[in-house]
Amino acid sequence: MQDASQKTWSGRFSEPVAELVKRYTASVFFDKRLAEFDIQGSLAHAQMLNKVGVLSSEDLSAITDGMAKILSDIRAGSFEWSLDLEDVHMNIEKRLTDLIGDAGKRLHTGRSRNDQVATDIRLWLRHEIDSLIALANDLQAALLELAEANAETVMPGFTHLQVAQPITFGHHLLAYVEMLARDVERLHDTRRRTNRLPLGSAALAGTSYPIDREYVAKQLGFDAVCYNSLDAVSDRDFAIEFTAAAALIMTHLSRLSEELVLWMNPRFGFIDMSDRYCTGSSIMPQKKNPDVPELVRGKTGRVNGHLVSLLTLMKGQPLAYNKDNQEDKEPLFDTVDTVSATLRIVADMMRGVVVKPEAMRRAVKQGYATATDLADYLVKKGLPFRDAHEAVALAVRYASEQKKDLEELSLVELGTFSPLISADVFSVLTPEGSLASRDHIGGTAPKQVRAAILRARQRLAGA
Repeated sequence: MQDASQKTWSGRFSEPVAELVKRYTASVFFDKRLAEFDIQGSLAHAQMLNKVGVLSSEDLSAITDGMAKILSDIRAGSFEWSLDLEDVHMNIEKRLTDLIGDAGKRLHTGRSRNDQVATDIRLWLRHEIDSLIALANDLQAALLELAEANAETVMPGFTHLQVAQPITFGHHLLAYVEMLARDVERLHDTRRRTNRLPLGSAALAGTSYPIDREYVAKQLGFDAVCYNSLDAVSDRDFAIEFTAAAALIMTHLSRLSEELVLWMNPRFGFIDMSDRYCTGSSIMPQKKNPDVPELVRGKTGRVNGHLVSLLTLMKGQPLAYNKDNQEDKEPLFDTVDTVSATLRIVADMMRGVVVKPEAMRRAVKQGYATATDLADYLVKKGLPFRDAHEAVALAVRYASEQKKDLEELSLVELGTFSPLISADVFSVLTPEGSLASRDHIGGTAPKQVRAAILRARQRLAGA
């Protein structure tokens, strides 16, 4: 007969769990990262049980001392995890009982592993969200440093990956600052919905003990309690919502990484990256490969997959808790690990980017980037926009045939496309003239780029 101390439910069964089943159903070797949060939740639960008269002060003191010893062992790496005990919760409870006797057995009064694990995950994820917000803000700071240094650096803006209009490199980088700012907003929103207490819902129906859930919520720093016991133990919305926010973060970092790869290619030559973020080739000695941004692109697919995994996990589950939910942890844990590592490495990588302004300026000259400025010039002279558009299209065709940029055409040549063109046209055909004309909030004029950097820094300072 199986030792009843090995399973909390073993008295119901006449034969031990098969070794194969133990290995298949155990979660201890990945959910042990919840250990410190499990201890936090257990201590708050014990304090509440003592407050309402269910647990004696002597038992509370013994539990507190025992948990301190367990926490010390876990942090020191000397805690022995057992596959037989299935998960982090039972490993800690069994060790507590070994240390302090029956007081350890009383700790589980009024709760279930269902509401216990739901609480642990929320405590852990809340902590990780706070860390990710700090990392995302640090990446914004790195981008702002580079943007400020390049507030006047001319580069081509692209649509369809074709030269479109002149912008500044600083303005381009600020687009990613905006994306990350929205990512941080989403993390704050997710944290708010994560920060609700399931503990007290027990297995699914609540408990007959006179518990004080609001007290536990206050002790653990939760904003509120979950108001339906069925939903509380089976809800994983917060995990899915977080993973969706994480997938968007990775998508934004993947877009930036794709541009870094392109910009580093000699055909662009806009930037160089620090050697510490590149690798060589085993056969081609000249190669300097941007492996880190390439891997960011690859890891984005990994996180996107975790989102689909969690959505699929939940879609067919009836209320309330089901063993399926054990599968929520590995995708969630890996998502946090991946996003955290990526934010750290991209922030440091951006601080090592070397900008090549001359190459950027040459690229602006290759695509008639000021054509729209010429059209706007004619409109301001009184020509309807569609007529101006056609006149400039003809001018671009002519310039292309002559192998010249628009600003290299003579006044006589330009005048053949519209009698409204006069000598002042050349002030709008230079990249600097184009930039300066877009002097409004959100525009690429250097003045506006610096103003946007200031706003972003003020936002970060208040974060």
